[in-house]
Amino acid sequence: MSKQEVKFNKRRLRSSYLTTIVSIALVLFMLGLLGLIALHAKKLSDFVKENIGFSIIMNENVKEARIIELQKFLDVTNFVKSTEYITSERAAEELTKELGEDFIGFLGYNPLLPSIDVRLNARYANIDSLAIIEQQLLSNTNVKGVFYQKSLVHLVNQNIKKISFVLLGFSLLLLIISIALINNTIRLSVYSKRFLIKSMQLVGATQFFIRRPFVINGIIHGLIAALIAIILLLGILYFSQKEIPEMVNLQEIDLFLSLFGFVTLLGIIISWLSTYLAVRKYLKIKTDDLYY
Repeated sequence: MSKQEVKFNKRRLRSSYLTTIVSIALVLFMLGLLGLIALHAKKLSDFVKENIGFSIIMNENVKEARIIELQKFLDVTNFVKSTEYITSERAAEELTKELGEDFIGFLGYNPLLPSIDVRLNARYANIDSLAIIEQQLLSNTNVKGVFYQKSLVHLVNQNIKKISFVLLGFSLLLLIISIALINNTIRLSVYSKRFLIKSMQLVGATQFFIRRPFVINGIIHGLIAALIAIILLLGILYFSQKEIPEMVNLQEIDLFLSLFGFVTLLGIIISWLSTYLAVRKYLKIKTDDLYY
């Protein structure tokens, strides 16, 4: 074989490896991007739920010490994220700003009662939990009433459930398509070396000896592709934070590390399994069938 043919074969081999790695990397990038969307959707839904709350309206003659005592009790419960004590004077000031006129001067007294604004933890921001919490609070003689928008709570939870089901279904579909694409890419790569595999088998090489370099290359390609996909995902995160600074509040490093680990593991496992199955196919195939 001439030097020119050797160089040509080396270039073709490098081109084949590069095509395989890029193809796997793009598929893993799409999976990782969907994972990022799912993570941000979960954080965003929790953020929306934790802004759902209610107001505890206190009776008129309740002492401030009793109100603060109730507030401290709520702060240590599982369902509360945060509380804020609103005095009748502060409530009057805020309402005056909203109305643009002094309603106290018109009425001659302040009709607003002191209250405690409560923000819930995400898992308790639903109609059932709120109903139980409301009953418990109304059993307190110092509490006049509990106010929250039931229709808004129901609508928020209903929409979040719909979005979650759509994301889950789309994720499963994309995962299946991704596995099929990576598998076909690797099968085509191994197909180009089918005569080499059969030649090695005919001269007495064992299946393990023939399969080992292909499997090792497959794992390396999967790892390199995963690293490329992670770099692309980090680039997406960087530019999204630059354009939307508020996204920093929705991000957790541990979740991102878990996602990147999953992408890496998925790239290695799919590449290894697809390479193993493709090589096994050409080890078992008859020589005459290699031409079809």
